[in-house]
Amino acid sequence: MELTWRPLTLADVGEVNRLCAVAEETDRTGEHWDEEDVRQELSGPSVDLPGASIGAWDGSRLVSYALVIARDAAEPVHQPHVASLTDPEYRNDEVASVLTEWLVRTARSVHVRHFPDAKLELHAGAHENEHWYQSLLERGGFKQERTFVEMRADLSALPPAPPLPDDLVLAACEKRYDALVLDARNASFDGHWGSTWLSADEWAHRFRDSKDFVPDLSFLLLSPERDRAVAFVMSSFFEADALATGVRELHVNYVGTRTEARGRGLASALLAHTLEAARTAGFERSSLSVDVDNTHRALAVYERCGYRAAERNYGYVLPLS
Repeated sequence: MELTWRPLTLADVGEVNRLCAVAEETDRTGEHWDEEDVRQELSGPSVDLPGASIGAWDGSRLVSYALVIARDAAEPVHQPHVASLTDPEYRNDEVASVLTEWLVRTARSVHVRHFPDAKLELHAGAHENEHWYQSLLERGGFKQERTFVEMRADLSALPPAPPLPDDLVLAACEKRYDALVLDARNASFDGHWGSTWLSADEWAHRFRDSKDFVPDLSFLLLSPERDRAVAFVMSSFFEADALATGVRELHVNYVGTRTEARGRGLASALLAHTLEAARTAGFERSSLSVDVDNTHRALAVYERCGYRAAERNYGYVLPLS
């Protein structure tokens, strides 16, 4: 089998989208994409297509690709993330060997350009149904370090919502609060496994500038002076998923509370408020992902809000220094 390997460009968006659809028929991860989704992902501020992407082509057909995406910080370890997908017809030892060698070589190159003095470990995620990809990672030396549960809540059967606090201000996530929310996110997720500080550019790409962001269903609890975000819920709606499943699902990207305010039930109250607002807005279901080893008992918080475990994803790590 003679494949041509070259970096991806934005002109390849259509082929990447087609490959995502082909792989989903086998892997059944529940993720669906359209070309705008793919373009958005490949245009991220941390994505370096010329220097840190690769695609395998069989004639004009893209059959495999991989990305290595640098992080915004090394605290103290740089943890670039891997994204990769291969057409089921081309999942063989030859393609696996090329990919695993390329991932390690490219991760080292990306690392030298960004954080040459830090330690390096490569991170990857795999859905429980992505058996070939899991075997590829393990063949490359990756070890499964974490399990993440994808949870879903039926918005027609929500439990009673706990009251919101009367000493904080409830607000929708308007643009004027973006810096406050980012500061709260970076503070509240400090020390979480696999999480690093996010830049303003990366935050804007994920939310304010993203077509999927739902600011009217992303809520904050602010200090009385409105100069500090104490707790927050950030939400997105993926139209391609709704078209594929027929279900309008609000995905909750982040639920966070500043350390000094934990233990008051703020996360439960704000998330419950978000879910009730989503139901009123016509959404039928909500989803989120949680690390089962989260030290802040997040799994129990989400269960109290009506979420139940549905699927699993695994976090893989390859130390390279």
